[in-house]
Amino acid sequence: MPVITLPDGSSREFDHAVTVMDVAKSIGSGLAKATLAGRVDGVLVDASTLLAQDASLQIITAKDDDGVEVIRHSTAHLLAQAVKQLYPEAQVTIGPVIENGFYYDFAYQRPFTPDDLIAIEAKMQQLVAEDFAISRSVLSRDAAVDFFRGSGESYKAELIESIPADQDLSLYQQGEFTDLCRGPHVPSTGKLSSFKLMKIAGAYWRGNSENEMLQRIYGTAWGDKKELQAYLHRLEEAEKRDHRKLAKTQDLFHTQEEAPGMVFWHEKGWVIYQQIEQFIREKLRVNGYGEVKTPQLVDRSLWEKSGHWDKFGAMIFTTHSENRDYAIKPMNCPCHVQIYNQGIKSYRDLPIRIAEFGSCHRNEPSGTLHGLMRVRNFVQDDAHIFCTEGQIQDEVSTFIDMLFSVYSDFGFEEVIMKLSTRPENRVGDDSVWDKAETALELALNNKGLKWELQPGEGAFYGPKIEFSLKDCIGRVWQCGTIQVDFSMPGRLGATYIAEDGSKQVPVMLHRAILGSLERFIGILIEQYAGTFPVWLSPVQVMVLDIADRHAEYATQVMKLLEKQGVRVKIDLRNEKIGFKIREHSMQRIPYLVIIGDKELEEQNITVRTQKGEDLGSLSVGKFAERIQQEIADRKL
Repeated sequence: MPVITLPDGSSREFDHAVTVMDVAKSIGSGLAKATLAGRVDGVLVDASTLLAQDASLQIITAKDDDGVEVIRHSTAHLLAQAVKQLYPEAQVTIGPVIENGFYYDFAYQRPFTPDDLIAIEAKMQQLVAEDFAISRSVLSRDAAVDFFRGSGESYKAELIESIPADQDLSLYQQGEFTDLCRGPHVPSTGKLSSFKLMKIAGAYWRGNSENEMLQRIYGTAWGDKKELQAYLHRLEEAEKRDHRKLAKTQDLFHTQEEAPGMVFWHEKGWVIYQQIEQFIREKLRVNGYGEVKTPQLVDRSLWEKSGHWDKFGAMIFTTHSENRDYAIKPMNCPCHVQIYNQGIKSYRDLPIRIAEFGSCHRNEPSGTLHGLMRVRNFVQDDAHIFCTEGQIQDEVSTFIDMLFSVYSDFGFEEVIMKLSTRPENRVGDDSVWDKAETALELALNNKGLKWELQPGEGAFYGPKIEFSLKDCIGRVWQCGTIQVDFSMPGRLGATYIAEDGSKQVPVMLHRAILGSLERFIGILIEQYAGTFPVWLSPVQVMVLDIADRHAEYATQVMKLLEKQGVRVKIDLRNEKIGFKIREHSMQRIPYLVIIGDKELEEQNITVRTQKGEDLGSLSVGKFAERIQQEIADRKL
């Protein structure tokens, strides 16, 4: 007589073993219809799983994250079934869930085409309409190998042969199609109506470039049609906002094969970069940071002492000179300890806050490079705080306040916080990690902030709080971080004289707000869709003359605005004024100043905003005051 306890604390008693679906039916037909799977004593299982003993149960529907995960997993199988029906000679390999969707890799004698993708999606919809029941069975490893070899699926058989012989394997069947999978899956194909196939790509079998090339079909799947359409809309918006395309249109930066993962900043892009750097520099100054600059090349021995060489060795660019190995700096922290170590420090000197816009290099895989979002050379708004254990709370709290202020100035109001705790591969004993994790948890709780736990995701030297931004189309970008490090200062010989005269090791807080400036600028380009607020815009005002006779006064206006600190350009080309307005509007310039006969006669200007609003006739001085106030207020 199993007693099933539900999430609200209520329970249901049965006089016989029941399935997850039976429990759902006992609650109500509406819930039964929506049931996709269950979580029994914390384990995700099929809705057909039998419950013979007392258990806690959560019914999983499409409204749950777990439910969407199950939908995506099952839709990958639906894709494979459709491909096998349309192209019987194709072999199936693997089909996992990924962020926002799934993929499945196939071996087939010819490349799939966009027309094939349309046909496959139509077949998938047909299979959904047929509503095949999805059932689970268990086979021994050898029996599973025989089954797939007998079905002509050599890739799947090879995959199973790598599994220990004493393991039983689960197979799922829907109609005539059977696939290897640990599950769980939805009860039937009729639950899979909200999906779309996205693209075709190449992929090596088992991720090894020495193996044969397979064809990967990507898809997305959601709990309902509304969520699917919202996701596709976000993709359309993301395409419009692609920072690489906007950068080309607005002449901001470029990358090229001769320097993979490195950015060639153009004049306009570099203006944005410098404005952001100066903005952060001022924030650092008023919060008590001293700015430093450290070398690009540092002897390998320092990185071995710090622990970075063992952890990041493959990602570190190296060079050799005079029988010495050097690392091209992948991060700033060991170098900042060297600055701290110059001279004796007292507890009265702490906290010491050291900041650097340090240029770092990391040998990221070429396939992951993506515009400004993933580069090999980047600059961080990096800083390290050396403090006593008793100062951690205040320093973390002050940092969080500064971080929220910065994000707000850029227009980001929704910040997601996650506490990442000790990873498996780490330095320092558990007692040190206990103190560090507790310190960060207390700092978050004392400020009344909502946060999530990320077990095992901390840095190798300490736990961290990660700060992620949600942009205007719902994407999440991890940017800021603060990490508590009890280990590296001691490894690199950092000490201070405590109040009792003893020599102690300081705590080191690693922190950044923007993270990589390059990546943050990429995020901003997409957040603003290339329309920067006035204070960040590379060109804040463009002066346009209507005819040659207006050129002299237009030039005077430009020079007057320049003297007021406005970033202003002039267009005196012999083109129609409508053409000039359209062209510079496409460049997202905040203000267009138009000079014609009336403006020349009245010694005023006509101002048009980027949105097309006509501000009418203004004096140059009045307009300069307006734009200076916008810059000072950092209006968005």
